[in-house]
Amino acid sequence: MKIVLRNIASIQTGYFTKPDSDGEGIYLQAKHFDENGLMKYPLHYDLEMTNINPKHLLRNGDVLFAAKGTKNFAALYNSGDGSAVASTSFFVIRLTNPIREKLLPEFLVWFINNPPSLKLLKDQAMGTSIVSISKSVLTELEISIPTLTIQKAILKIAELRNREREIKSEIENLKEKQVQTAILNALKK
Repeated sequence: MKIVLRNIASIQTGYFTKPDSDGEGIYLQAKHFDENGLMKYPLHYDLEMTNINPKHLLRNGDVLFAAKGTKNFAALYNSGDGSAVASTSFFVIRLTNPIREKLLPEFLVWFINNPPSLKLLKDQAMGTSIVSISKSVLTELEISIPTLTIQKAILKIAELRNREREIKSEIENLKEKQVQTAILNALKK
């Protein structure tokens, strides 16, 4: 089944504010994520929550899409990270009720981060100094929704592939250290 994102989710822009040195909430910005859209820890509570409109509070399963600049990615918000608000660098994608039983937010993140989806979105980006993907472009993204069993299988394969990349990187780092140690030991003789 294929469906346009605007038909299965609400999409709103993030909230503009300046983070404080201390607070009860987290003001999520692009800097809190690595190049793959994974959250960097630890997070710092840097947002005073008293004046924040509840509509801006992130909910478990919200998908954040970084639409500004060259580092575009989707990321999943987990309420276990604490109360948070997304910055204006993000669009907040919240699945509507009927589709929640058919589409995993994790799968939506994977689908958006998939190179063909990102290329499609980036090809329609606008701006010269700071390139940006508009809300109207994002809302028209066509999502392929397989069965939940297939979604889970795809996510497992993606997880294993990422782990494989991490292991290969660790092996390369260890090989490099081994070579450098051998060279330094040879110089000492």
